[in-house]
Amino acid sequence: MRHVHIPVQRVARAARASAMPTRGLGDKARWYLPAAIAADLVGAGVPVGLVFEAAQQARPVYCALGAALAWTGVQLMRRRYAGRALGESRGVLPVVHDWLILIGVLAVARVVTGENTPRLAALGALVPALLVTVACHKLTYRHLSAARREAHAVSRVLVIGEPDAAESVIGHLAARTDHPYVVVGVVPVGPGGLESGVPVAARLGSAMAQSPNGDCASVLGAVAAHRADLVLVAPGARLAGERLRRISWALHDAGLELAVFPGLVEVSVKRLETLSAGGLAVLRVAPPVSRGVQTLLKSVLDRAGATLGLVLLSPAFLAMVVAIRLGSSGPAFYRQRRIGRNGVPFVMWKFRTMVVDADALKADLSGANENDGLMFKMRRDPRVTRVGRLLRRTSMDELPQLINVAAGNMSLVGPRPPLPEEVAQYDEVELRRLAVRPGMTGLWQISGRSDLSWDETIQLDLQYVDNWSFTSDVDVMGRTLRAVVDGRGAY
Repeated sequence: MRHVHIPVQRVARAARASAMPTRGLGDKARWYLPAAIAADLVGAGVPVGLVFEAAQQARPVYCALGAALAWTGVQLMRRRYAGRALGESRGVLPVVHDWLILIGVLAVARVVTGENTPRLAALGALVPALLVTVACHKLTYRHLSAARREAHAVSRVLVIGEPDAAESVIGHLAARTDHPYVVVGVVPVGPGGLESGVPVAARLGSAMAQSPNGDCASVLGAVAAHRADLVLVAPGARLAGERLRRISWALHDAGLELAVFPGLVEVSVKRLETLSAGGLAVLRVAPPVSRGVQTLLKSVLDRAGATLGLVLLSPAFLAMVVAIRLGSSGPAFYRQRRIGRNGVPFVMWKFRTMVVDADALKADLSGANENDGLMFKMRRDPRVTRVGRLLRRTSMDELPQLINVAAGNMSLVGPRPPLPEEVAQYDEVELRRLAVRPGMTGLWQISGRSDLSWDETIQLDLQYVDNWSFTSDVDVMGRTLRAVVDGRGAY
């Protein structure tokens, strides 16, 4: 059986959840809903009122009230105020989608009422609604994430499945805290030991009990004993078909929720579609996007963005070149062979942040590598110059990669471009990260960079490759600015 290692802090989180009174997603802070509604009302109403008053519109107060009610109405129809949604997302794109709907609604209202405020001014008055709502979402997301680390506002989960499958589910859920599930018990099906440390609430036989109610009684008893809010099933040969259906009947009759883990990991819900075929529930998984309009948009954004960036940043480039040359002897730029899409090598450009003979000194420092995988990383690398440390801290050393993006070797967003010696040691799974062009920024860069383990880095890269979309690139670029300002993991 594969050993599942669960970090100590995750075990403590589960223990706190087990010791607490019965709590669920309704345990979220009570201020989330009034804060969200107030932010939407004020963010839309006040700016519209001020702009329309300045434009000497006849009824600025009514227009402000209409805009505020329209914005909260759109949010209500999109179920943004539902208990399950509050605090769950910090993403910008869903809010932008809602905001575009608001613009459409108000455009119709403008025609109907004959309101004549200049279009550009009216549109500008709605921008604060977008910004305030995004800020509110980020605030509640941060608060909820901190609360979940202390086992608040979580769903207490009972996992049912064959030992190997149950251990896999428990390991995945325990490895992260960016979700509401805390496993408080497990019901293994059939023989086999468990190494995760989660309490065994009951055990089902390899075959359905002669009395079907026997399985149901065991599961319901385990739910009651551990005060579970949700039963998560990992189906297998011993738990499927009629047996699973009877357990689902018992749980639903008792007013309990049932969820089924299909065995897929790191697959975006946007790629999933539920179907029914001959009475069977079927989960269709769409292939990753690899061609079409979205890929064309990405290519246009890459080339145009890189070219514009090189033009606008040329004065900053000159200043950094002077600083690097004054700080240490040697060229200002550093060229390095990297591996691109489909294993094709290319020369990557960066500002030099180390001494000239840094590559020759790398072998002497191999024993001080702080990364647990194929990458070499040191928090206090003695080869880094004083100017280079500042450039790395602000990520400005990466800016010359705009040349690679403009040339088509790289993308603005994508996996980290690996070294040839790293790729030489890749296994079949790790090679999949070469299916797309490497990027200047990506999920790795905005999630901790060098502070991440090798496994976490690969997981993020594969998640990007399998679930890429143009809108996800836009979201990553938006979150990159905060990562650069924060500087976490940049060394």
